[in-house]
Amino acid sequence: MIGLSDRVIISSNGKSWFVRPSDGKLGTDLGLVDLEQIVGKEPGDVICTHSGRELSIRLPRSTDFFEYAKRSTAPMLPRDIGLVIGLTGMNKHDHVLDAGTGSGISAIFFAGVAAHVTSYERRAESAEQARLTVSDAGIQNLEIISGDILKETRMYDVVHLDLGLTKEHVIHAHSVLKPGGYLACYTPFFEQMALAFDSAKNLFVECSSYECIMRDMDRGERGTRPSTRVCHSGYITIMRK
Repeated sequence: MIGLSDRVIISSNGKSWFVRPSDGKLGTDLGLVDLEQIVGKEPGDVICTHSGRELSIRLPRSTDFFEYAKRSTAPMLPRDIGLVIGLTGMNKHDHVLDAGTGSGISAIFFAGVAAHVTSYERRAESAEQARLTVSDAGIQNLEIISGDILKETRMYDVVHLDLGLTKEHVIHAHSVLKPGGYLACYTPFFEQMALAFDSAKNLFVECSSYECIMRDMDRGERGTRPSTRVCHSGYITIMRK
């Protein structure tokens, strides 16, 4: 049952709105929506605009927060987050340390998989915005700390870094990783990827770097072919202790 402060998505004819029932009324090109109608409803139920147009209700998933949540920085793409999860074997038993919270999108995805996520963000305003997004998502196993990850001393199964990477970050990550654990570094440039790799090679037993590429397909009456849009997003370096 949906409550007054719950985030939901209402949609019709390919258009969607990311709302709370407590937001009052929403003006759309389909008519005015009294959002309090959503209270007590279930996902899949229908509400109507004042002009009688029907809108279906669904609960948001992590991908929807990537799409709709307020951003303080450019987040990692879901495909790159998925690579981190897959290449580290992140699972429901893991305690994950994340740094460079930004808008909180990566941490939200990780929290949907892991037992608990601790995420560090040095910018206080970004950390506060991320906390609001996490609250909207109703996530209980994600802690956002406004501070420097280099001060963290607890032990973790997986460490993820998406920040201005230094050799000190890699060394520190190694010190807080449990044996067999993984460090994943997401970097936008070759030089940072090389820094991650070179900093890790004498510490970790395994180290591999990957380019993040996913090609969209365009399909029309004439046929199907790869999109001409840019398919590269960055680099991921995976290290195992």
